[in-house]
Amino acid sequence: MTVPSELRRIADTVWELPRSYKPGMLVPARIFATEKLIRAMDSGVFDQVSNVACLPGIQKYAFCMPDGHWGYGFPIGGLAAMDPETGVISPGGIGFDINCGMRLVLTNLTYDEVQPRLRDLVDALFYRVPAGVGCHGFVRLSHDEFCAVAEQGSRWALKNGYAWPEDLELTEEGGCFAGADAAKISHRAIDRGFNQIGTLGSGNHYLEIQVARPENIYDQELARAFGITVPNQVVVMFHCGSRGFGHQVATDYLQLFLSVMEKKYGIHTNDRELACAPFRSREGQDYFAAMKCAVNMAFANRQVILHRIREVFADIFAKDPRELGMEMVYDVAHNTAKLENHVVDGMKRELLVHRKGATRAFGPGMEGIPDRYRESGQPVIIGGSMETGSYLLAGMRGGSETFFTTAHGSGRTMSRHQAKRLVKGQKLQRDMELRGIYVRTASWGGLAEEAGAAYKDIDDVAEATERSNLSRRVVRLVPIGNVKG
Repeated sequence: MTVPSELRRIADTVWELPRSYKPGMLVPARIFATEKLIRAMDSGVFDQVSNVACLPGIQKYAFCMPDGHWGYGFPIGGLAAMDPETGVISPGGIGFDINCGMRLVLTNLTYDEVQPRLRDLVDALFYRVPAGVGCHGFVRLSHDEFCAVAEQGSRWALKNGYAWPEDLELTEEGGCFAGADAAKISHRAIDRGFNQIGTLGSGNHYLEIQVARPENIYDQELARAFGITVPNQVVVMFHCGSRGFGHQVATDYLQLFLSVMEKKYGIHTNDRELACAPFRSREGQDYFAAMKCAVNMAFANRQVILHRIREVFADIFAKDPRELGMEMVYDVAHNTAKLENHVVDGMKRELLVHRKGATRAFGPGMEGIPDRYRESGQPVIIGGSMETGSYLLAGMRGGSETFFTTAHGSGRTMSRHQAKRLVKGQKLQRDMELRGIYVRTASWGGLAEEAGAAYKDIDDVAEATERSNLSRRVVRLVPIGNVKG
């Protein structure tokens, strides 16, 4: 891919498009990547990140993480912090799958103990955790009960027996964004979401059994702090969000913002996909409250999925989940907007931080992370493809420039349509099983879309995040079993 001639390398892994690159840019745009990654980025990244730099109220820079690729509005991997008094809120800077996120769970089992029962485990998980387009969960809720989920998040799950108390401590924001208001969500959104609690969905969502091999541990001390203490320890990672509910919330407010953005507020954007409203406006505040409902639904969704995972492991190994050491490492979101305090030009300020396909990565000693991680920094989970592996990392003290944000995954290199043309799902499943990875999928086409070749090299992305001081590698986790939507 040809990069813009105006792109300047200003540090080892930092590239900048100046304000002169595009009329209307209020701040420069910065991309974190190695030369290999920057050369491979699609042209949409440069166009979109520079469009973000034109949004009212943006502070310092428009950013893109090392896994960046073309998305809706913002590039996936996009980050922008807004002054809440003068700036805007944009669904395109959050995503349709609001609070799509990652959760990592420990076991005290080893690969040798799990491998003989791997097929039984994956088959049972495939049965207990519905995957695929339009799938419904086992939790039966009325519309009013679902609204309680949307306002309470993981707290609802704890009250209803789907969580351990410590699960909430180990979830970003305690599993609930305060200020969610179900009065701000549409009946259509409720209709799409009320029966989807405890489901993976489709696309790049997955539930994976992984192994922490000794040779893949980068930092022994941090690994122990995060619960990786046994050679060839088995862990479970999963990736999902707010399903059709979050999609409808985003759709509803995009339509609203398009109707008021120019006529009512005189805001012009380079791309309709960046439809926005002033954050302090009635429309902006309504969306913020509705977005929090989708965030909380996603936290509850992942919590119920964890409950089912614990049930499966307990059944297969005939032990209580606590005996199996099935504690959480962390749950972190990567499609949100949040009010956070950050230091800008030497002054502490409240900012509205949009993270679109980007993960919060608070460093050691920061408020907002569990006490047990105060010395280590926040656990960060970067998911890779089902063929390669994923990473557990830690937030770093030096992350203030990016408002303590890092990458969220490996990032696509080809479209889903292209992947399906090049890869046959059934053959891929057979090939993966020969390599020791047992996969169950709801759709052969969906499996083909997620082939390893469709993604960037996760090792390159993780290395770039560390070299950029965004997050520090702790351990690379290798897949052995996978449930795909």
